[in-house]
Amino acid sequence: MENYLGSKACTCGREHDIAIDDVVVGKGVLARLPEFAAKYGAKKPFILADCNTFKAAGEQVAAILDRHGIAHGQYVFPSEHLEPDEQAVGSAVMHFDTSCDLIIGVGSGVINDIGKILSSVTGRKYIIVGTAPSMDGYASATSSMSMDGLKVSLPSRCADVIIGDIDILKNAPEHMLKAGLGDMLAKYVSIAEWRIAHLITGEYYCERVAQLIRAALKKCVDNADGLLKRDEAAVQAVFEGLVIGGVAMAYAGVSRPASGVEHYFSHVWDMRGLEFGTRVDLHGIQCAMATQKAVELYEAVKQMKPDKEKAFAAVAAFDLEEWNTELRTFLGNSGETMIAQEQKERKYDKSTHPARFEIIANNWQTILAILNEELPAAEKLGNVMDAIGISRDLNDLGVDRECARMTFKATKDIRDKYVLSRLAWDLGVLDELCERL
Repeated sequence: MENYLGSKACTCGREHDIAIDDVVVGKGVLARLPEFAAKYGAKKPFILADCNTFKAAGEQVAAILDRHGIAHGQYVFPSEHLEPDEQAVGSAVMHFDTSCDLIIGVGSGVINDIGKILSSVTGRKYIIVGTAPSMDGYASATSSMSMDGLKVSLPSRCADVIIGDIDILKNAPEHMLKAGLGDMLAKYVSIAEWRIAHLITGEYYCERVAQLIRAALKKCVDNADGLLKRDEAAVQAVFEGLVIGGVAMAYAGVSRPASGVEHYFSHVWDMRGLEFGTRVDLHGIQCAMATQKAVELYEAVKQMKPDKEKAFAAVAAFDLEEWNTELRTFLGNSGETMIAQEQKERKYDKSTHPARFEIIANNWQTILAILNEELPAAEKLGNVMDAIGISRDLNDLGVDRECARMTFKATKDIRDKYVLSRLAWDLGVLDELCERL
């Protein structure tokens, strides 16, 4: 893993850099914790965990520190269903022992996101001890949070050290193992859309970073059959792949290498869960299910040809106020936030559409080639999901056809990022694709 760290000049014209000092993955590597505490001159680390992750590894962390005579403070969130929001961050800050000089997060997504913010706020070095290979935020410099009802990526900081002890990770709940592979499967779409956006909008793209993701994804899929058997090679492949995903995002300076329209499906469902109490699942599970749908929709796109008359008529008929009303109804308060974003982004500015459409039409064969190169066949992807027990049916997530259609339409409003729903809007086929969900 260390080969991915450090500063590296690249043929893309940028120097890729990441602030992580060490990533250690393997059996028994938690025992190295005192070594890293000593490296940072820490006299009194602060352990941050929730009641589940403390049992999974926090007790071991405390015992190791005790055996080495290292004093420590700690805060264990009492909730079994911790939400990454303002309240959780505030609780962590208020319980932080200011005499502590190092933060050790013990957990996966939520604890890590909160730990990175706490580290940023306090100025302390940060070590994350992973308890599940369930998401790709271990190495990212942002925290995925719910703020004012909207899923946002807040700038925080990278962990200084990532510890992935396979003896701990392989015992993660099965659902979290599935989620980790599900988050990796999303990378098929993210790389395809990154390349397409580069072609259409001129967005920055790096082939070297993309190749890091492809290689990690292949290793995960090649070992997928062993994941539910808790095969150590399969678990390690997923954890390392997720870390590489975070490294790739840091190298690129954007989330492009690891997230596309499939992540936005998941974000929309999370927003509805916060607003209306609708059912939600782990992010990686939702991303996998959305990846399956995105690949199916891209297969439909591959059967189309750009139709200028259809595209221009659809854009001319688009009523932004009408769409804003639909967003408010579908997403509530977070819809208002997205509407406010559009006033700055102006992605629906009809005067910019003709030039974009011409680029799409003139490069259609290249776009099709990208889709063929990057995306698996929908049935092949579905077989991988079947093998690890992730449903292909959105109804199992409580998402009916109408909700799925509105979700897809709303994905174009989450961020100013060119994804499938933006391409469909430009082609005038958004409603046509919705009918396939």
